[in-house]
Amino acid sequence: MKVVITDPIAKEGVEILKSAGLQVDERPGIPPEELIKAIPEYDAIIVRGATKVTEQVIEAGKNLKVIGRAGVGLDNVDRETAKAKGVKVVNTPGATSISVAELALGLMLAAARHIADATASMRAGKWEKKKFKGTELFGKTLGIVGSGRIGTELAKRAQAMGMKVLVADPYVKECAVGEICTLDQMLPRADYISLHLPRTDETSHMIDSNAFARMKDGVIFINASRGGIVDEDALFDACQSGKVGVAAIDVYENEPLKDSKLYTLPNVIGTPHIGAQAGEGQTRAGIGIAEKVRDILLGTS
Repeated sequence: MKVVITDPIAKEGVEILKSAGLQVDERPGIPPEELIKAIPEYDAIIVRGATKVTEQVIEAGKNLKVIGRAGVGLDNVDRETAKAKGVKVVNTPGATSISVAELALGLMLAAARHIADATASMRAGKWEKKKFKGTELFGKTLGIVGSGRIGTELAKRAQAMGMKVLVADPYVKECAVGEICTLDQMLPRADYISLHLPRTDETSHMIDSNAFARMKDGVIFINASRGGIVDEDALFDACQSGKVGVAAIDVYENEPLKDSKLYTLPNVIGTPHIGAQAGEGQTRAGIGIAEKVRDILLGTS
């Protein structure tokens, strides 16, 4: 049986597949039209976030049995078509949880202590010590929207730093790592707000102008979950007015991001969707997805 890997995964994962006797073709960056032509010969495809496993790809995959996503989100996989065609879809939801949670914490610290601006100032040969007076995380209230694996890992780290944690999740009644509340209850209480939930029809643009209006003045806002959950026009307005003191963003509605007006504002810092881009997390994801795909193809799962 044959497996095509169209986004790079850890070499340990590739070796797991080969050791099981599967033929593995690594074709990173394959154009969509070439993938549609090539997919009929493969029993499985493994992707990360770049490759789009569209309806056309799945329909063309006459031998396709499993789609493996090395990571959490399945935004790039047409799950409805896969289900209709009897193709299994698997991912590694826990593999990069710590990686993303640590980035969210890093963004919080960078926002609180002006790390990006201070670095730029130093590169310019300046010594602006008094300009970059920041605030402590200790004693502040962190509102986490979404109580899944990543939100839970962030909550643990925030509590270790002396923060009070509020958790808004309509599907959870109890939480071991924070006080459960509604989003409406959280917004006016939180000094920091961090999003950790998937993008769905329900969550699309859930953080809009009305949500920003209910937040504390000067709130520090973090999104390392999924683009499209936040109305970016509303975020721009909130940052420009000072309602949001600092926005720290890793994900965007349209990626790769180009010419965003958000980055014309001095109180916006960000990264190019690197939440899961830690070596340890990527290794766990590569190994985990390889094991799942192997077991499905060999009938041992």
